[in-house]
This record gives sequence, structure tokens and C-alpha cells, in this order.
Amino acid sequence: MRTFGILVLTAIVAAAIPASAQSEAASSPVSRGLYLSKIMGCNDCHTPMKMGEKGPEPDTSRMLSGHPSELKMPPPPPLAAPWAWAGAATNTSFAGPWGVSFTANLTPDPETGLGKWTEKMFMDTIRTGKHQGIGRPILPPMPWPMYRNATDDDLKALFAYLRSIPPVKNKVPQPVEPPAAPPAK
Repeated sequence: MRTFGILVLTAIVAAAIPASAQSEAASSPVSRGLYLSKIMGCNDCHTPMKMGEKGPEPDTSRMLSGHPSELKMPPPPPLAAPWAWAGAATNTSFAGPWGVSFTANLTPDPETGLGKWTEKMFMDTIRTGKHQGIGRPILPPMPWPMYRNATDDDLKALFAYLRSIPPVKNKVPQPVEPPAAPPAK
């Protein structure tokens, strides 16, 4: 009975995805990775936004290059509850209780992006929430706790796609620690 339910749910989901998207997703790992990057919203934070005629839009000349290195962020504004975090107009830097985070350069640039990363490092990063699977924590708002549930094939396809896009040299700043708590009285 459970298997039947899964089959029905799969059929419903498949019917809801346009045929062109389904064929795009199935044609090759790179195509599937492109498809996954679209539905996972990678560009929402890793491609800097710029102001267009109709409002903010992705700067496709910097696709998936992360927070622009030349954009120096001032200290974040003080937030009063219930506000808990703030974001830059580029949608590439965020401030909250975790400090200040900057979205990573996901292009294959060897010095500033994922060019020297292995597929295993990428998968370990998403699975563990740690930079290269062993380093500093991946900070909010990166939704790695949800993405960690992707299949190995999905993560491999996403990495294959990221390796196929043009490299962009852009050194993203390191995260900024939150201010120290005042001493207890």
C-alpha cells in the first residue's frame, strides 16, 4: 500500500512539472544540475542582484559568483524584535545572530570559486554544513539542512553543472563573527 502511495505521489509530481523541464532534467548530468539549480534557487543568493527597469534582477554577468568582492558592507543595522536578520540589496550578504555571512562563489574559478574543489568536497559540504566538509560552518540563510537530503546523483549533477559555467574571479569575504555578548552583571 505504501509503495502504491509513493507511485501515485510521484505521478502527481511528475505531471505538475512541464514536459520540457522533465526532459531537460533527464538529458545529462549537467542539464540535470542546471534544472536542480533552478528549482533549488541557487541564483537567488549566489548571483548578485542589480536594479533593473522592473526592480531587482539577477546580474547574469556575475552568475553564481557570490557576494561581489568590491562591495564592502558597513556594519549591519541594529535590529529590534521581532526583526532577526537583514540582507544586502544584492541578496548576497546577510546579518543576524550568526554574524555576517556572504554567499560563496560557486563558479569554477580556481582561485576564488570551486575550481579546486572535488565532487566529494562539494557533497560533503552539503551533507555536513561545513566548508569543504571539514571547515567552518556554512552560515544562514544557506538551506543546507534541506539540501543535505538530496540524492548523491542530484548533488553530483549539481556539481557537474557548476563546473560547466563560466568562471568568475571574485574573492568573497570571510564571514564576520557576531559581536561579543556584554559581560554579565
